[in-house]
Amino acid sequence: MSDTFRALVIDQKDEKIVSDIRSLDPADLPTFDTPSVTVAVEYSDVNYKDGLAMNGLGGLVRSYPHVPGIDLAGIVEASDDPRYQPGDRVMSTGWYVGERYWGGFAQKARVKAGFIVPIPDALTSRQAMAVGTAGLTSMLAIQALEDHGMTPETGPVLVTGAAGGVGSVATAILANCGYEVIASTGRRELDGYLTDLGAASIIDRAELSEGKPRPLDKQRWAACVDSVGDTTLATALAHLQARGSIAACGLAGGAALPTTVIPFLLRGVNLLGINSLDTPFETRVAAWDRIARDLPMAKLEAMMSEVGLQELVGLGGDILAGKVRGRTVVDVNR
Repeated sequence: MSDTFRALVIDQKDEKIVSDIRSLDPADLPTFDTPSVTVAVEYSDVNYKDGLAMNGLGGLVRSYPHVPGIDLAGIVEASDDPRYQPGDRVMSTGWYVGERYWGGFAQKARVKAGFIVPIPDALTSRQAMAVGTAGLTSMLAIQALEDHGMTPETGPVLVTGAAGGVGSVATAILANCGYEVIASTGRRELDGYLTDLGAASIIDRAELSEGKPRPLDKQRWAACVDSVGDTTLATALAHLQARGSIAACGLAGGAALPTTVIPFLLRGVNLLGINSLDTPFETRVAAWDRIARDLPMAKLEAMMSEVGLQELVGLGGDILAGKVRGRTVVDVNR
């Protein structure tokens, strides 16, 4: 029986990025000078960074050919680290996997042991990847907001980019935990989808993203999970209640922040940066345990779509254009 495996490989030809499905040998997998784990991948997922990598944008990929996919979940085949044994269920999110290192858009992967965490018993590999980096980021944002005083009693929580991966998971978790969620989206055809996830009300993206934000405006929400940035984040700050907090975890709308220090000086608000890329092991495990407890699996299923390796080729541009709803899981074995 052949040990070869299939992978989506991106390459650079004539200054263009091309993608195709290739048959690779285990000897093609990267090696490391620290303990590593070889995983028989079952599922991956599609994130904004995957769209960047697949289109040669953002300077994420350092060398070609390259296997993208910043997340992966599956079964340990071999391990140099005593914490993991063949047969263990594990996953990897972040740590530059799929960027500097080969990633999860393949039936087999080898990553540094420090990049691995166990999959909670309550989650399947498929469910773990339906959550993925986007969902982990959502939970880290929620935990940061709660650490800074957010409770269901402090007031409504705004979720920007609510129909995307981070926003969908944040909406479902917050609603399940008793928060009043105000969902912001530019895709009003998805209002019903967001209501089903638990959003109490929905506002059009244009309310936040158009025009020049005022330094201060009417206080409308106690906290915010923002994956958009730029004018949207500035407007959300202007409407934040006194001593409220915003967890900034994305820049789908741009990297600028056209605001002033006035909200911080006159209302004592907090702007919290969320970085799931190199989150320490213990923090990751705690976040995943809470995801398994507080994210309703029926709502996760409702935000999920599934593709195979071949279908990935056209998705890179779609996610950058904001055309992907919720979470897209990749079954690497079909």
